[in-house]
Amino acid sequence: MGRVIFHIDFDYFYAQCEEVRTPELKTKPVCVCVFSDRGGDSGAIATANYTARKYGVKSGIPISFAKKRLEERKDAVFLPVDFEYYSEMTEKAMEIMKKNADIFEYVGRDEAYLDVTKRVEENFTKASHLAQQIKNSIRTKIKLSCSIGVSPNKLISKIASDYQKPDGLTVVDPDKIEQFLDPLKIRTIPGIGKKTEERFNEMNMKTIEDLKKLDVFTLNKEFGRKSGTYIYNAIRGINNDPVKVKEESTQYSKITTLKKDSKDYEFLLENLKELCKQVYDVTKKNNKMFKSIGIYFVQSDLTNKSKSRMLKNPINNLEGLQKNIQQLLADVLENQTITIRRLGVKVADFSEIEGQRDITNYF
Repeated sequence: MGRVIFHIDFDYFYAQCEEVRTPELKTKPVCVCVFSDRGGDSGAIATANYTARKYGVKSGIPISFAKKRLEERKDAVFLPVDFEYYSEMTEKAMEIMKKNADIFEYVGRDEAYLDVTKRVEENFTKASHLAQQIKNSIRTKIKLSCSIGVSPNKLISKIASDYQKPDGLTVVDPDKIEQFLDPLKIRTIPGIGKKTEERFNEMNMKTIEDLKKLDVFTLNKEFGRKSGTYIYNAIRGINNDPVKVKEESTQYSKITTLKKDSKDYEFLLENLKELCKQVYDVTKKNNKMFKSIGIYFVQSDLTNKSKSRMLKNPINNLEGLQKNIQQLLADVLENQTITIRRLGVKVADFSEIEGQRDITNYF
């Protein structure tokens, strides 16, 4: 119980990023959509802001359903996803979090865990102040709001971050865990889905407090040993999972959707050269040389294709990357019959840039 863990979750992330880019959207229902290639309203909602959610719009529903639910709102906005922009926003936010963590665990574009135990000296009052500082810093520097859950473990912190959304801060002291969890609905526990909830409802159980009436043997018999044991521990707030630094990426890549579907060599090469610059900048920033170089693309029929080569020696220069990519493109286009819709560059098989590594070790 000596740990202090934050779970930080951004509110309606994609839609909020769009509001930052275009502030006049804040008063309107905003839906960020993954449009399919069939045209029109074919596709699904990636996320929606809270104004749109009031009308029943949520992630995963078809765009056509969302438009129907928002019929009365003539000011509703439907935007295509812009993952490159969202990734840039994520990077800025994560940098702020990293600076305020003993251990930082990246979960996804809009989510992270922080272990701040040493930083706050196991003190939950200090933890509350630090969480508020992080929220303020993110809001000031990149104009995003987030919700933070603070507790002695990852499980409770994740539940707590969702407790007062949007823009929430919920602190669960070690001696308040039972008081916090007991009144909550069963579905609040991460990993408990609709079917499991329905089974519990059939057993006349609605809240976490109700579930505590079941012993571990009953749960194991009903849901299997692994799930049963997890549920038994989770409803009591027991979770020992460490906050851990994710393993370094095994490859760096950049992908773009072309302005038009094409198999024209010059047009494709122009786009690839720009992607090479972006990938090179990442390798340079991370002090990496690379030995494997590849291109990959999505064709107009949505099938994927890729081609790569392994160099004799690792490199870290833009000219060498572009030269190899140019040759790979020429090889691919020899038998290419279908036009290309999306195009990507990737590098892998990393090693440290020697001089920089040596001087870092020295210091």
